[in-house]
Amino acid sequence: MALSEIVLKKIDEWTRPPYDEKCINEIKSLVAENNEKELNERFAIELEFGTGGLRGLIRNGTNGVNIYVIARATQGLANYVKKSGEKEPKAAIAYDSRLYSKEFAMETAAVLASNGIKTYIFRELRPVPLLSYAVRKLGCVTGIVITASHNPKEYNGYKVYWKDGGQIIPPHDANIIKEVRSVEKITDVVKDDFESLVKNGLIEWIDSSVEESYIGKVMSLSIAPEEIKKSNVKVVYSPLHGTGGTLIPVVLSRLGFTDVIYVEEQMKPDPAFPTVRKPNPEERDALDMAISYAKKKNADIVIATDPDADRMGIAVKKENGEFDVISGNHIGSIIEHYLLSRRKEKGDLPANGAVVKTIVTTDLQDRIAESFSMKVFNVLTGFKYIGEKILEFEEQNSYEYVFGGEESYGYLTATYARDKDAIAATLMIAECCAYLKNRNTTLTAYLDSIFKEYGYYDDRNVSIDAEGLKGIEVINDVMKKFREKAPAEIGGVKTKSVIDYKNDTVYDSDDRKKELPKSNVLKYLLEDGSTVTVRPSGTEPKIKFYFSTRSDSQAETATKLSRMIDDLIPGVKSFISMSIRG
Repeated sequence: MALSEIVLKKIDEWTRPPYDEKCINEIKSLVAENNEKELNERFAIELEFGTGGLRGLIRNGTNGVNIYVIARATQGLANYVKKSGEKEPKAAIAYDSRLYSKEFAMETAAVLASNGIKTYIFRELRPVPLLSYAVRKLGCVTGIVITASHNPKEYNGYKVYWKDGGQIIPPHDANIIKEVRSVEKITDVVKDDFESLVKNGLIEWIDSSVEESYIGKVMSLSIAPEEIKKSNVKVVYSPLHGTGGTLIPVVLSRLGFTDVIYVEEQMKPDPAFPTVRKPNPEERDALDMAISYAKKKNADIVIATDPDADRMGIAVKKENGEFDVISGNHIGSIIEHYLLSRRKEKGDLPANGAVVKTIVTTDLQDRIAESFSMKVFNVLTGFKYIGEKILEFEEQNSYEYVFGGEESYGYLTATYARDKDAIAATLMIAECCAYLKNRNTTLTAYLDSIFKEYGYYDDRNVSIDAEGLKGIEVINDVMKKFREKAPAEIGGVKTKSVIDYKNDTVYDSDDRKKELPKSNVLKYLLEDGSTVTVRPSGTEPKIKFYFSTRSDSQAETATKLSRMIDDLIPGVKSFISMSIRG
């Protein structure tokens, strides 16, 4: 594999000052080894600053997350902030437990402050929702979290927020991307010494008052605190070596949960995530250690959060003592139903209440919301679009946000933050479990009662990896083939219609004319009401398929899902494998 002139030019740049000695020696070593494959992976493309920020492998080179890529991205963000019209712009920064997260956060702070933007930074790792809250609390125009969320340990990232506390949306995302791309060289970055900037007051450590204020907001979400205090519910919790361990024990203790068992091996932040394959609460094996604790301690529920504590997963005890891992769609349905039903009992449901969910999240949540006379809005995949709806409701004084969720284990039950919040979600699911135990029932039985009322909805997601430079091209080819020719049937059921979110005009609800932004997503609607949605991942080199169906029994639903998956996925996997091998 030959190196292009562009790659050779970039390699030459990265093997000279101001790049540091360690970086220079690393790249020179790859050159000496004639490791053209690795050099192409690192320099053939620039790590794309997408609509939410950066995410990629931690490595030196233009196609990696490193101090230099972070600095250039921050200079672009700073340039945009300076053009935004804010008279005294401020920024807030948080970071998680990943490798180099604190170093990247300090680099970000130094660049922003050197550009005249007053910058607040947390002294220690803290969750995403706290940063979302801090942006508005401190009156900032922007915020950044250094995190790769639930990705494997080899990844890190850079997530950007705007002054409403939500992740960047149009037009800010495209405009920031344009500014980032204009910062062509590391020498274009303006950066002074971090400690000097602290002494001069341009960088300020965030004090505990912001965190205490956030904790107060979360605790105020408790609908039935008396149920917690009189319950003997037993909870096992793990932060999976991430930021959840900094706040969740505090919140649970203050609310009155007296029997919480912490998974000791996973409480300490660790960038290697040594006890899990991936620090992802969506995956069963990430909960294995916590489930083992739960069995030994006869606990009622297992709760785990991802490294930046925006996603939460659970496992619940069945009658035979084994534990079921609950899907993100079903967790969201439980929280939504508990929230709406308890608030209705208290006479606290707003007449203009709204539930917001993504287009790949189960329709069960639509049915639950409608049964409580809530208006339902469906938005594109990504919690930033849920945050955008909150802002729209406030600006138009139209609807009162009550609940929002996405299938990928993200939930928000109020508007204090504008991103998914695993701290608050932990509170809600633990409180629900306590409420049910006080009535001699369980979360499993509660979910079954929801199915009996609304039908048995279930969903399965399948992700297919396509690593490397070739993978991006192959994923594009897959989308092109599906777009050009829809499957006539899937799992033996005919395709009734297709929604192409890239080319069709799609609205956020049935009776409104708010168009969704164009997005590279296809949704197939089958004759029996089932749906299959396909889209490239926005954060990882993979393509995602979302299978969803409903029937009157668990067995029938499971059979239908298996048929759809078995019909569609093997062919896609084969095509991707053959294409990458070339």
